[in-house]
Amino acid sequence: MKNIKIIGIDLGATNIRGAVVNDETISEIVSRRIHTKGTKEQVLEDVYSLIDALIDKDIKAIGIGVPSVVDVKLGIVYDVIHIPSWKEVHLKELLESRYHIPVFVNNDANCFALGEHYFGKGKGVEDMIGLTIGTGLGAGVIIANHLYAGKNCGAGEFGMVDYRDHNYEYYCSGSFFQNVYGLNGEEVFKKAQNADKHALILYHELGVHLGNAIKMIMYTYDTGLIILGGSVQLAFEFFEKAMWERVKTFEFPKSIDGLQIKTSALENSGILGAAALYYDAV
Repeated sequence: MKNIKIIGIDLGATNIRGAVVNDETISEIVSRRIHTKGTKEQVLEDVYSLIDALIDKDIKAIGIGVPSVVDVKLGIVYDVIHIPSWKEVHLKELLESRYHIPVFVNNDANCFALGEHYFGKGKGVEDMIGLTIGTGLGAGVIIANHLYAGKNCGAGEFGMVDYRDHNYEYYCSGSFFQNVYGLNGEEVFKKAQNADKHALILYHELGVHLGNAIKMIMYTYDTGLIILGGSVQLAFEFFEKAMWERVKTFEFPKSIDGLQIKTSALENSGILGAAALYYDAV
C-alpha cells in the first residue's frame, strides 16, 4: 500500500475530523464543527466542507467512520448517534457521486480496531479485538487480518449483551459511575488520581465488571490480543488488577495464559482506521 493516499474521516458527536493518510504518515488534521441538530443536508455540507479541504487528484479513496449501524456493502448509515436528522443516509452513494472515487463507510468502533491493526499495537497480529470504552462500550473484531463486521455490521456489539439487570455497557463504560452511583466519571477519576479510597473502590468494581465482559468475549472469540481504547483506558492503572483477577477465573486457563490486554497508544486511531477501510477492502 505504498504511496496510496486515502482520506480518513472520523465523524464524532460535535466535530468531524479528517486527514490524508499515506502508508504510515498522516497529514495535518482538518476539523469542522457539525450542525448536530441541523437537517440532513446541513450535516452533509459539513462533511463536504471537510473533504473539499483535503481532496486532490492523488487521492485514491475515502474512508469514514460513523457512530451508527452501517450497511457496509451499500454504505448506508442509520440512526447516527447525536445527529437526529441522520436516520438513513446513503453516504457512500452521495460521496462517490460527488468525488468520483471509492468510498468506504463503517462503524467507528470497527475503525478503531482497524487503526490498531494496521498502525498500532495490533500491527502484525492476525486476530485481535479492539475494545473502545468511553460513554459506551464498542468493539471491532479482526479475524485472519481482516475486519469481521458481520452481516449487519453488528459483530462486536458486546456492550449490548445482557448482564445483571441491564447490559455490559451499563457496567463497563465511563457511564458506570453515573448509571450505578449517580456520580460524575471525571470527578471519580480525579479523586482516584489523588488516591481517594472510595474512588479506588469504584474503579475496582468497574474492573470486576470489565473482567467479566472480557471473559464473555474470550468464550466467543478466543483471541490472543485485546486493545483498550476510549477515555476509560486513561484510568487503566486503577482497574487493571481487578480486571485480571476476574479474567483469570476463565474456565480454560491455557487461553488466558497467552492473552494480552493492552491500552492504545495510537493518536488519531479513528482517522487512521477509517483510511484502513480501504486497505481491508483491497
